[in-house]
Amino acid sequence: MLRTAQMKRGTRRKPRSKSPPSQRARSPRKEEAVPPLQLQRLGVVMEPEPGNPMEAEGVLNPGVARGPDGHLYLFPRLVARGNYSRIGIARVRFDDNGDPMGVERLGIALEPAVDYELRPGGGGCEDPRITFIEPLQRYVMTYTALSSRGPRIALALSKDLFHWERAGLAAFRPCDGLDFNDVDDKDALFFPVSIPSPHGKRATAILHRPLFPGTHPHQTARHPEPRAVDIQRESIWISYCNMGIGQCEPHHLCDFGSHHRLASPVKPWERLKIGGGTPPILTRHGWLVIYHGVCEVTGSSARARALQYAAGIFILSQRHPRFVRFRSRAPVLAPESPEEREGLVPNVVFPTGIDCRADLGMPDRFDVYYGMADTRIGVARLDLPERLPRGARAHSPDAQV
Repeated sequence: MLRTAQMKRGTRRKPRSKSPPSQRARSPRKEEAVPPLQLQRLGVVMEPEPGNPMEAEGVLNPGVARGPDGHLYLFPRLVARGNYSRIGIARVRFDDNGDPMGVERLGIALEPAVDYELRPGGGGCEDPRITFIEPLQRYVMTYTALSSRGPRIALALSKDLFHWERAGLAAFRPCDGLDFNDVDDKDALFFPVSIPSPHGKRATAILHRPLFPGTHPHQTARHPEPRAVDIQRESIWISYCNMGIGQCEPHHLCDFGSHHRLASPVKPWERLKIGGGTPPILTRHGWLVIYHGVCEVTGSSARARALQYAAGIFILSQRHPRFVRFRSRAPVLAPESPEEREGLVPNVVFPTGIDCRADLGMPDRFDVYYGMADTRIGVARLDLPERLPRGARAHSPDAQV
């Protein structure tokens, strides 16, 4: 023992490295693999009713909301002949396991009636999204009003989901020379609580996707070669409506400014266009938004370019949602089933409604309602994990798509 101790004391140690910690060799950490996020299909919940002229060209792209009675209500776009759209209302039916299995039709929530919803020979109230906005203590529906001016964002409000009061068209102040009011705009999503504006003021916030000239997917599809993204014009934006003390009435909800570009196309599956999908819902990771991206179907010809609509995920910062914390690299849902690939507009999954399944004691479970091939409505399930996989950048100024 004594000899061993003497030998240890006499052993010369290697000099300690004096290089900065950042330059020292480190053994690579083995990170635990995190599975990619995917939505699991639950099936079709609503199809056109045979013999119903209001649904002759499809039921699709629904808004979703839990009513004061706790029931889940679906607000489908009902399309009659000539692309004349109304917004219906239906109660979702569930099976014994708590899975959506169908609907009970209850009537019409909105149909074209005012000038900004009408055009010669038709009109439309399309693609509703519904959010209960806490400062207003009202449900707010955003929908696409189709008139001779083109698609515009319109608002309606309700206290009970059954009686709706129109609030008019959303108005947007100019931003860096861009006038949002003179371009088509749609896919509008409200946050349910007050959000600090970039100037630190109490505000309601909206996500929207202006379709500036040249950014419609059928226009961008004409350029099959890689092209630079115009991040000013090919983006999802977040805009703010200041809500000062005593300004919690419907007529205070239509004037938006402090615009901020949120995200632009970055991946091949969304190279032609991105747009909003489901209203933001708060999760353990931040604000969850399911969005849509458009690309060209492989094998389509220059004469007839077929498009595909798929779904991806944003996670936005809880305190400052103009910052994207996570963005899925690949679609979380893409057209695969016959119901998604065959219909009035084939190869479309278009998410518009989301329901947190806290009623089942599962706050990390979300049912996503979506349009299938512009003909019927499906539902898919997202179970949000404790950890998120690696995501993509929110936007890239020099991106080629």
